[in-house]
Amino acid sequence: MSTRYAPLIPALATVLLLCAPADRGDVTATGRITPADAASAVLLLCCLVRLLRQRARPLTLTAALVLGSLAVGFAVATMASDDPAASLPGFARSLQIFVLVPAALVLTLRTPRDFRVVAGSVVLLALVQGAIGVQQFLTGTGASYMGQDIRAVGTFGPLDVMGMATVVAYGLVAALALGLAPAPDAPRHLRPAALCSAALLVVPLALSFSRGAWIATAVSAIVVLLLAGPRLAVRTLAVLGALAVVLVGGAGVGSEVISERVGSITEVSAAPDRSVTDRYALWSAAASIWSDAPVTGVGLKGFAAHRDGHASLGLSSGSDTGGAGRAFQREPLLSPHNMYLLVLSEQGLVGITALLGSWAALLVCALRRLPGARRGGRHADCGLIAIGLLVWQAVDFLYADIGGPTTVLTAVLFGLVSWWALATPEHAGGADAR
Repeated sequence: MSTRYAPLIPALATVLLLCAPADRGDVTATGRITPADAASAVLLLCCLVRLLRQRARPLTLTAALVLGSLAVGFAVATMASDDPAASLPGFARSLQIFVLVPAALVLTLRTPRDFRVVAGSVVLLALVQGAIGVQQFLTGTGASYMGQDIRAVGTFGPLDVMGMATVVAYGLVAALALGLAPAPDAPRHLRPAALCSAALLVVPLALSFSRGAWIATAVSAIVVLLLAGPRLAVRTLAVLGALAVVLVGGAGVGSEVISERVGSITEVSAAPDRSVTDRYALWSAAASIWSDAPVTGVGLKGFAAHRDGHASLGLSSGSDTGGAGRAFQREPLLSPHNMYLLVLSEQGLVGITALLGSWAALLVCALRRLPGARRGGRHADCGLIAIGLLVWQAVDFLYADIGGPTTVLTAVLFGLVSWWALATPEHAGGADAR
């Protein structure tokens, strides 16, 4: 890699170090730092040093307001917490994921080419994790699912069954956008390679058996296709649909189990399984916790401490995990598995307003910049990636929240989105941005 891309090394390391096996150990422990987290810290340090030594451009006023509002929300919730000391780790983590790492990427990425390099590393990570996940399904070495060790989890293990699904979904959306609107100076093989990568990633995503990830990916893919153009959307859907049928249906890759899982999406209200029952109970507990402290919540990291006092008797003590090299164990249910309800219960109306307002601003700014990029015919792929990833995360947070090794990858996602939406025009699409 040339010296031109040297500033990107910490960002690329943050992404690619997630290829290494993750050992979470005790899920109730706090302060666990992964190699990817350490790389993100290096990214922050390098960005700070560069700002001090070179007087690099600061954040724009819009970027400072959008990202700073989140920091204010986190700070208010921490200061108003029932136990501010216990909330400090949550404050630091939230600041890292939603403010500091995204701001560092906004300041580090100089051109759309830099953006594509980081997005390409996400696709590479997804292909590696996806390949491991498919191998786990075929050899029966995955996480336990319905009495069989067939659930694809990649290197994240049974304690983080959503990890591989999240990584693969990010890569699928990014690859789809890169294939739909490649830059004019992109190599000829980029479009077919990107679209083939997106199609291949459908398989491990399906074998993750993650209904929330499936729904989020379907919604974001449709949004990306429609923004790319109706005619192109129809052709691409036809091709991807045919490939998916061949890979999953024709080849018999988990088709029976997947069809049962898909069918369960429409049956959750009529005959919900244990995981759905627990999720409903956790959602109800989060709403009840919020009702006790509606303005500022109970403080970051406060849901677990208040859960038992608000949960119904139908909530189980934990979820069963096993397989993928680990013995059977019960994983405690420490969050509501809904980011919006988690923020509402822990940060109240102040926190949820800051969160939704910030993300709405990112979406509006990203959408406003896309038409100009499409008319110029040069950077539409970056806009499609940013919007697709933001939509994916917004939908997935209806069924999940932050936690686990892939949380730092979520920070990179918001960094890419923030760069496209908030970076100065000369860096997001200037004459030298190729």
